[in-house]
Amino acid sequence: MVDVADKLAYFQAITGLEDPEICTEILSAHGWDLERAVSSFTSTTSESSASAAADDAGGDAHLDPATRQMLERSEPQQNAAPPPSFAWKIITLPISVISGSLGLVSGAIGLGLWAAGGILSYSLGVIGLGSGSGRNGESSARLVSVSAATSEAIDFVSAFERDFGTTRPNFVGEGFMDSLQRSRNAFKLLFVYLHSPDHPDTPLFCERTLCSETVAAFVNENFVSWGGSIRASEGFKMSNSLKASRYPFCAVVMAATNQRIALLQQVEGPKTAEEMLVILQRVLEESSPVLVSARLDAEERRNNMRLREEQDAAYRAALEADQARERQRREEQERLEREAAEAERKRKEEEEARERAVREAAEREAALARMRQEKAMSLGAEPEKGPNVTQVLVRFPTGERKERRFHSTASIKALYDFVDSFGCLDIDSYNLVSNFPRVVYGTEKLSMSLKEAGLHPQASLFVELTS
Repeated sequence: MVDVADKLAYFQAITGLEDPEICTEILSAHGWDLERAVSSFTSTTSESSASAAADDAGGDAHLDPATRQMLERSEPQQNAAPPPSFAWKIITLPISVISGSLGLVSGAIGLGLWAAGGILSYSLGVIGLGSGSGRNGESSARLVSVSAATSEAIDFVSAFERDFGTTRPNFVGEGFMDSLQRSRNAFKLLFVYLHSPDHPDTPLFCERTLCSETVAAFVNENFVSWGGSIRASEGFKMSNSLKASRYPFCAVVMAATNQRIALLQQVEGPKTAEEMLVILQRVLEESSPVLVSARLDAEERRNNMRLREEQDAAYRAALEADQARERQRREEQERLEREAAEAERKRKEEEEARERAVREAAEREAALARMRQEKAMSLGAEPEKGPNVTQVLVRFPTGERKERRFHSTASIKALYDFVDSFGCLDIDSYNLVSNFPRVVYGTEKLSMSLKEAGLHPQASLFVELTS
């Protein structure tokens, strides 16, 4: 985007004004719209000055005194009126701002009406009711919005081709500033042709010189071409800026490094094709080192930029690779830490399970020991032999035998307590059984006395496991 300094420099180059304060005031009054500011500056004198330039028999373009005074007020060698005072600027600036605002509003209204008219014209043309078709059947109303300068350039190219044929310089259909930028990007000079339709030398110059095959081919190969009629707004502005005094008028310009226009050559008055070629070749040879240097500088900048981009891309790729490796290393480390933590957790769980099993086994052993002690204590002291004492023999599944004396009034449960007091059985479910006759002394007979159960005065029993 063109900044304030660039707009100021372009405005000075186009209008010829050199006082930066006045140029700043004019641009500011028009909202820094460069095209509108230039148009407003030249609109009051464009028609009269263009007619004077076209009608001059000697080929001189004389501007009216007011415009000439404004264009040359900043040149020290001219006896121009002194610049306005600061107070005058303060008084007139609001008027300029209001005028620019009204112009903006009216331009917006006109743009809306133009767009509506273009859409209506296009719609009527589609259904066959449109009026006013241009050459090649094109509608005279453009449906694509373009700037005034571009519209003038397109109209000029169309009219020039209609009058003088297709063998011609390839004038670009853009405004002057866009064409200047195009030439700068292409590292070429800008060939400018200002067309004066009513000048007597114009037709012959265009037919024999400008549209000759040699000149047209040379210009198209080595230059970017821009043309404009002095009857149009931008053509008139450029005649003022380039100070054209005779017609036909050609010029070779280039964009300077300080955003100003460098005028390299003026060709005024009629010239033959040979004379034009000599002039253009000389200008091209003189400017070739500058263009080559500019092209080399641009290529070097592009190469440096490409190299920086490649270096940045390589750095980003290396950084991403390092980050990926670091991320992979962290993930591997985290995985190992998780596996180690999981292994430690399992080890602790297994250790706790072993400790719990040992503890539970110890608790069971302690409980069994207490139970055996309680059972033994519940039996009391073994009685001495006597008529009321029963001798009992118990055989265990392991083949071990245990014998003890009981009172005949002792219950069957006492026999079970006797067996339990040894703690040699791994299960609690068993029965005491006699062989001959086979009698099972189960839970239903626990309360019976030994005498009642028929085990007095002596009995032989064995332990029968039930599960």
